[in-house]
Formats: sequence, C-alpha cells, structure tokens
Amino acid sequence: MTNLHSDKIKTVNLHTTTNHIYTNTQLRKLLVPIIIEQLLASLMGTVDTMMVSNVGSAAISAVSLVDSINILVIQALSALAAGGAILCSQYLGSHNTKGARHAARQVFFVMAFLSVLLSAFCLITRKSLLRAIFGAVEADVMKNSQVYFFFTLLSFPFIGLYDAGASIMRAQNNSRNPMVISVISNFMNIGGNAILIFGFGMGVEGAAISTLVSRIFCAIVVIIQLRRENEPIFIKNYMSIRPEWGLIKKILLIGIPSGIENSMFQLGKLLLLSMISGFGTTAIAANAVANTVAMIAVLPGMAVGYGIVSVISQCVGSGDYEQVRYYGRKLIKWVYLLMGIVDILIILLIPVIIDLYGLSEATGDLAGKIILFHNICAIVIWPISFSLPNVLRAASDVMYTMIIGVGSMWVFRILSGYLLGSVLGMGVFGVWVAMIIDWVVRSVCFLIRYHGGKWKHPAVR
Repeated sequence: MTNLHSDKIKTVNLHTTTNHIYTNTQLRKLLVPIIIEQLLASLMGTVDTMMVSNVGSAAISAVSLVDSINILVIQALSALAAGGAILCSQYLGSHNTKGARHAARQVFFVMAFLSVLLSAFCLITRKSLLRAIFGAVEADVMKNSQVYFFFTLLSFPFIGLYDAGASIMRAQNNSRNPMVISVISNFMNIGGNAILIFGFGMGVEGAAISTLVSRIFCAIVVIIQLRRENEPIFIKNYMSIRPEWGLIKKILLIGIPSGIENSMFQLGKLLLLSMISGFGTTAIAANAVANTVAMIAVLPGMAVGYGIVSVISQCVGSGDYEQVRYYGRKLIKWVYLLMGIVDILIILLIPVIIDLYGLSEATGDLAGKIILFHNICAIVIWPISFSLPNVLRAASDVMYTMIIGVGSMWVFRILSGYLLGSVLGMGVFGVWVAMIIDWVVRSVCFLIRYHGGKWKHPAVR
C-alpha cells in the first residue's frame, strides 16, 4: 500500500526553499480515497435501506428507529477515534515516531474498552431502553426493533476497533487502506442482505446479522494491516497492551469534547425530526428527501474534513503554524471548489431528483424549495462553519469548538427551529432556515477564534 508518510519526508528534503510539507499530488492521494469511501458508503447505505424496505413497513420502521440510536453511538466512537488520530499525527509531525506508536496502542485500548462497555450496557438495558425511547410504537415494530438492536449492539466493539485503526492509518496519510476495507465491507453487507433476507427469509434478523459480519470483517482486517512494520505506526502484540494513563488522559481530553459535540448534534437532529413529524405527511416526506440530498451536497466537505485533521495535526506537531495557516486556507478553498461543483449540479438536477422519488406535486415543490435553499447556503457558508473548526480541533482546541457547536445548535438551530417552524407557522422550511442561522453563528465564532490566535495550543510531546 502507498506510504505517504515516507513521501512527505522526501518532499521536505527536496523542497527546502518552500518548506511545504505536502505537494498537491500528495494531498490528492490523501483526499481522493476518503471522498470515494464516503460517497460509496452513502450510496451503499441507500441500497441497504431499500433492500430492508422490501421486508415490510414494520421492518423498515424498526431499522430506521434503531439506526437513530446506532448513529448516535457511531458518531461518538468516530469522534473519540479522531481525537486519538490527532495525537498520533502531532507526534509524527514532531518526528517522534516512538511516541506515535505508543499513542496508537493506547487509542486501541481506549476504543476497545469503551466500546465493549457501551455494548454491554446496551445489551443489559436494550428492552427498557427501546421502550423508553420508542414506547408508543406498534408491537410488531418494537419486536423487530429489539431483534435488530440486539445484533447491531454486538457490533459496537468492532466499530470502535475499525474507527481506531482507520484513524491511525489516516494520521500517517494512508487513506487508501480504509477506503478499500470500507468498500469491500459495504458490498459484503449488501450481499449478506440478499442472501439472508431474500434467500433465507430472515427479515430484520438477516439484515442485522449481515451488518454485524461486515463490521467484524472491518475490525479484523484493520488489526492485521496495522501489524505491518513498513509503516511509521505499526502495532504488534495487541494482547500485551496495558493502560498508560498519561497518554489516555491526552486522548480523552481531545476525543471526549468532540464525541460530546457529535452526539449532541445527532440528538438535536432527532429532536427536530420529532418536531417535523407534527407538521404532517407532506412535511415529513419533503424533509426526508431533502435530508438525503443534503448529505450528498456536503459530502465533499465532510470527506476533506478528515484530510484537514490529518494534515493540520502534523503541521501542529512540527510547531509550524505558518504551515497550519497555509494548508488550512488551501484545503478550505478545495472544499469551496468541490462543494460548488456538486451543489450547483444538484440544483440543476432538482426536477430530475423530484421525479425519481415520485413525490406528489405539493411534496415535490416543498422538497425542491428546501434543496435549492440549502445548496445555495451550503456553497457560501458550510466550509467556514464545518471545515474551519477542523483546523482548530487539529490544534487540540476542542473545548472551544464543542462549546460553540453545542451551544449554537441548541439555541439557534433547535430554539429558532421551534420559533420559526411552529410559532411563526413556517413549518419544515422554518426548521431549515434555523439550521442556516446556526451555520452563520458558528462561522462568525470560528472566524473570530481563528483570527484571534488563541487556538494555537502547544503540540504534544
């Protein structure tokens, strides 16, 4: 597999006049696989949902409800793993490979311990937890939810291990391996669904088992690949890993605020979805279609965000904040370019998208209005609201990003969503307007922080 870290060292020696750590070619090698991985994962997820929907309305309702919990867990684990990756990248940036390896081992320990603990908690409380959250659903939906949740909660430790491994690979600029693993596992999941749902008639249970097996595959492969000694960071003798509390504290100080921010963001989405459900069937359907399209619209920015964390963390580790500013500006410009292309294309295809979903005239008009509004605002505002804070996080400025992210969401997205949507009668469109208000507030706060310079925390040593 490509070793971009060794390429980086060569670049520093050959380009001493500019001292630029990455060439454009190296940045493309890092970012393109991440974009492909995120795009295919999104498409595969859509196909996966369509296959489950063939089982019946109770099945698709159960999967949708349980996945709202699963996404909350996945977001928290992903953020925690990203915190560990920032630590590893900063060690690599300071040419402390030994420290990076020690940190990587502790990332695995933390992710394994917390994900197993979370899985055990959900296993013990799964019935009461589902009743507490979705108590009003029909008996058939609840039965399917319990089956689906049982198998998916068993996958939490494997999600944690894969996230740890994938983040460590990206920290050393190897994004190709996670892409390949993710693509294979997605095809495995769809193939497993076809066999277990349609071949053996296992319904929701088949979909859940297929998901579990694909996640086990991801964890096993990433563990094996990280044993290779030709990479700067490699891990051997996993069973001999013991806690090093100093490193664990550093990992948690970076990872926990990001995990809280991601979890609260997902919780806020659930609350808004609950509010939208009171606006009627047309609003629910239009919001569902707009959400699906919006995910594709911001996907390039989300993908480049992984690269921003890896690149900026290494620059912070080297103590070169001029490089931080250089690559921060450069990569955010790339986000603007990529999102501009994708979002304008989506705007031009709005009539086609509405036709593909076969929506009624009222639902189609509302969905098209939301998509147009969202995409125009996304081109202008989204990169500063979501890409710029990745620069701050990579410099360990995670408490500020958490406070602004969570505070702005609750005050401006949720409260404004209620005022605009329910009180002022704007309905679901008012909820989307509130989301853009949240973006604007976030952008202003992050720009002030960035230009103020207080985010320049010392790198780990």
